[in-house]
Amino acid sequence: MKNINPWAWIPSLYFAEALPYVAVMTISTVMYERLGLSNADITFYTSLLYLPWAIKPLWSPFIDLAKSKRWWILTMQILIAISIIGIAFFIPTAGFLIPTLVFFWIMAFSSATHDIAADGFYMLALNPHEQTLYVGIRSTFYRIATIAGGGLLIMLAGTLETFTNRIGLSWSVTFYVLAFFFAMVAIYHFFFLPRAKRDTTKKTDNIFCLLRDFIQTFISFVKKPQAMAAMLFMLLYRLPEALLLKMTNLFMIKPISEGGLGLSTQEVGFVQGTVGVMGLTLGGIIGGIVASRDGLKRWLWPMVISITIPDLVYVYLSYFQTQDFLLINILVFIEQFGYGFGFTAYMLFLIYYSKGKQETSHYAICTAFMALSMMLPGMVAGDIQERVGYFNFFLIVMVCCLVTFSVTALLKIDPNFGKKEPS
Repeated sequence: MKNINPWAWIPSLYFAEALPYVAVMTISTVMYERLGLSNADITFYTSLLYLPWAIKPLWSPFIDLAKSKRWWILTMQILIAISIIGIAFFIPTAGFLIPTLVFFWIMAFSSATHDIAADGFYMLALNPHEQTLYVGIRSTFYRIATIAGGGLLIMLAGTLETFTNRIGLSWSVTFYVLAFFFAMVAIYHFFFLPRAKRDTTKKTDNIFCLLRDFIQTFISFVKKPQAMAAMLFMLLYRLPEALLLKMTNLFMIKPISEGGLGLSTQEVGFVQGTVGVMGLTLGGIIGGIVASRDGLKRWLWPMVISITIPDLVYVYLSYFQTQDFLLINILVFIEQFGYGFGFTAYMLFLIYYSKGKQETSHYAICTAFMALSMMLPGMVAGDIQERVGYFNFFLIVMVCCLVTFSVTALLKIDPNFGKKEPS
């Protein structure tokens, strides 16, 4: 077996894990806004697309039974590329909404399956200390893809809009570019994704054994120590972000007369795809380094503060509606740095709670809770914003930060978790 350095596949794997997610959750919101849908419709339809991530534990046991996780990763990456082509084909058509949503659903289910395999592969291919050391890297490149996809690709679409004056065609070309890039990533992983010794196909006698194991997986998950506190944490830690995620791009692109900042499509892409990436990268890498040195427990509360307080920048922006583009970039940098640093705690806790004999399936359940935590608030975010306006909406987000503090206070973390083992 080739000794492939984790740096050769962790960044690209989690970049690939995030790309379809950001296409479904973020790029689609701006695309549908440019195609004329309301905020309420956009947030409702796109939040429903979280469902595959929320119910993915229902088929996660089959990932172990059918093929290796490496096989699932490569197969789903190919299927995702095909679904992106389908979206690109239907965008310029008159009845674009239904067919594009169908292909977004196919992409979402494929992406959720890819997540199960990729996260399981991460834990099988690395030892516990390596998992902690690289968690900042994986979350950073995941978020880089989130910002780059929702930033640079939006910039591309905006630039094409300017040159062609055809919104549908511009977004269609953008999705064709995304499909080509994703296909190249799949080819890269065919050669550079290692064959982990523990990544093997499990065997079962019959369907009844599978059903029994499936039920026992859920039972063992909810019987773990501090299960209720853990589930509340997974559902509510990211409540402020769940409300913000659907609205930040829409807020920036909406005209000043409607409470937004009135930025162009290209400007929104620049803010999110360059300055945001730098802030996120620094925050995520630093979060992983300090957690691997001192453990999760030592840095839990600083990370909680980091992921909540910087949300104040949107209260400021919505109140003053500043046109100072430099100031907007600085504030987004601060918010993204805080998110990158604070999100490390969330990802580490998912790994911490998943430890045990069924860590792959338990981790899939954890990420399903994470998806559900984003789906439900996101479905109503647009409706709330349209009722109260952007400024009051961002004040509500800040009040929700108290929920993040409350659920974190319920946790009990092993002080040694994440620390480097003495040699």
